Amino acid sequence: MLVAAAVCPHPPLLVPELAGAAAGELDGLRAACAAAVDGLRDARPDAVVVVGGADEAADHGPDAAGSLAPWGVDVRTGAGEPVLPLSLTIGRRLLEAGGLAAAGFHAVPFDASRQECAALGGRLADRAGRVAMLVMGDGSARLTEKSPGYLDARARPYDEEIAGAFARGEVPDLDPAEAAELWVAGRAAFHVLAAAAGTGGPFSGEVLYHDAPYGVGYVVAGLRSRGA
Repeated sequence: MLVAAAVCPHPPLLVPELAGAAAGELDGLRAACAAAVDGLRDARPDAVVVVGGADEAADHGPDAAGSLAPWGVDVRTGAGEPVLPLSLTIGRRLLEAGGLAAAGFHAVPFDASRQECAALGGRLADRAGRVAMLVMGDGSARLTEKSPGYLDARARPYDEEIAGAFARGEVPDLDPAEAAELWVAGRAAFHVLAAAAGTGGPFSGEVLYHDAPYGVGYVVAGLRSRGA
């Protein structure tokens, strides 16, 4: 069953080598992600799995590698041919920085149905007796006029509700169509988490970071099963 989860965003600029002179702007976000990963270790899991959005579904083993070359600098994580999408590449870097290793990396399509997400979440939660999950997902990219998707008046309260749900120890129940309109890249990954959370809980929740430094909602949160 799921005993703990960490939710983190996956902007390429989270990696200092890509941020260059602006690296310091995301120091607070990096520290929050590190704290969230620490929470996974403290839960004493039997297995840690990483879930993140991608264009196509894929399951990767613990040795899968990733590269940030498509985003400007060939910063790598893991050995071998890079196969991990952005979300899972950032996820692997976060785990390694926290001294953890994943039992597997799982890409869920950004447009995956609720049923597909539920199937993956249930399968991952059944992987071991005590499962911890690192969930990589961004909030809305339509929060400001400079956002990648421009401004949508619905985006700010929508993003606040996402953070509020995590703070309550819940997983936000996002409508796939509305999430797509608001460019919420983490919707499918959050739905996977919701299905996995159904095997544990109730959960306590803590939001460690919530901001939109580049017009995209970034939330970092930790969930911990009260009954585990």
